Amino acid sequence: MLRKSNFEADEMRAVIQRVGQASVSIGGAKKASIGRGLLILLGVEDADTAEDVDWLARKIAALRVFDDEAGVMNLDVQAVGGEALVVSQFTLMASYKKGNRPSWIRAARHEHAIPMYETFVKRLSELLGKPVETGEFGADMQVELVNDGPVTICMDTKNKE
Repeated sequence: MLRKSNFEADEMRAVIQRVGQASVSIGGAKKASIGRGLLILLGVEDADTAEDVDWLARKIAALRVFDDEAGVMNLDVQAVGGEALVVSQFTLMASYKKGNRPSWIRAARHEHAIPMYETFVKRLSELLGKPVETGEFGADMQVELVNDGPVTICMDTKNKE
């Protein structure tokens, strides 16, 4: 039996990178920056719900990708006093099955995506017990990062089990 792709329709997607530092600039001006922590690129579809937001925020907040004293990835971002930076990225919803030009028809429209993005940021902040830095929804952003490891995890709400 063939396994379906991790990136199917009706899912919120996140690419999580463990970073030594990360920042977002818009028009040459730095909008946000963090030190050690998680850079989270977030894509939203119209079918995404508050339940998806909560599940993904909880999963990311508890993600054990930082080394403990034995050098084993056993600590979450809170345990290491880390920070989080969330950047909206509709291109995560790209469909590339037909031709060579990606389609973003599955990406949520602004009226749904912005509240979902803002709710995700708020929920993650609550779970981490500290403010979460952000980019600017819909802006042309330049993201700089030092990927630590490198450690990069792709998550989607379609695969909750």
